[in-house]
Amino acid sequence: MTSFAPDSIVLNRKLPLWYQVSQSLRASILGRSPRDPLRLPTEERLAEHYGVSVLTMRQALKELEDEGLISRHRRRGTFIEPDARRGAPVRLLGSVDAIVAQQSGMTTELLEQGSTPVTGELAEYFPDLAEVATYHRLRSDEKTGEPTNHARNHVRPELAARIDVRDLVRWPMTKVLRDVVGADISRITDTVEARLADPETARLLKVPLLSPILHYTGVTYDAAGRALDVVVIHYRGDRFSFTVTLDAT
Repeated sequence: MTSFAPDSIVLNRKLPLWYQVSQSLRASILGRSPRDPLRLPTEERLAEHYGVSVLTMRQALKELEDEGLISRHRRRGTFIEPDARRGAPVRLLGSVDAIVAQQSGMTTELLEQGSTPVTGELAEYFPDLAEVATYHRLRSDEKTGEPTNHARNHVRPELAARIDVRDLVRWPMTKVLRDVVGADISRITDTVEARLADPETARLLKVPLLSPILHYTGVTYDAAGRALDVVVIHYRGDRFSFTVTLDAT
C-alpha cells in the first residue's frame, strides 16, 4: 500500500523538535490532495524523513492523534482521518515554519486589496511610511466551506510590489513573504485577546453579532527590527482556542 509523503522542514534546534515535526506534518496533512493516500509511513520512516529520534516522532504523532487528525491501529499502521475537523487550536510557539503550518489547511478567498494610510495603531509599526498595501482574505474549512477566520494584512509597499495575489490564495502571507518574495524574516510577535464580533466579522464568519471571537495581531519583523507585515485576524470563538507553550530548558 502506498504511503502519504509529507513535506520536509528545516528544524530549529532551539525549539522542541516534536512540536516542529507535528506542525509540519499537520500542514502536510491538511494541505493534501484528495487523491493522496491516507496511510502514513511507519514511525521509523517518518523519524528518518524528519531527522529526529523515533521517540520524538512518537510524541509528534501523539499530538496529531489527540487533535483527531490521525488514528493509530496496532499492526495496521497510522492513518489520516479523512473527516477530521479542520478547526484547531491557535498555538503560539515560535518558529516561522510553525506559523506557516498553523495557517495551512484552509481554502482562502481574497476579498479585496488596496492601500491604507498609516495612521493610528499602524503608525507604531510603520513610522517611516505614509501608506501600506492591504490584503483582506477570508479562510474557510476546505471540506464544509464554513468560514473560520478573516485576516487583514498590512505590508510594506516595496514587498507588496513583488507579491502575486494568486499566491495569497494558495499560501499564508508568511510563506509568500519568506519563500516567494525573499523577505528577511527575523521574528514574529503574536498577541491574542478575546473580543465580540462586530457587524463585519459577524457577517463574514456567519456568527451572531457580539458573539465571542479571538482577535489576533501578528507583526513580522526583519533583522533590522523593521515591521514587514502587520496582520489582524478574527477567529471564530466556537472553532478555535489558543495554547501558549513555554520552553523552560
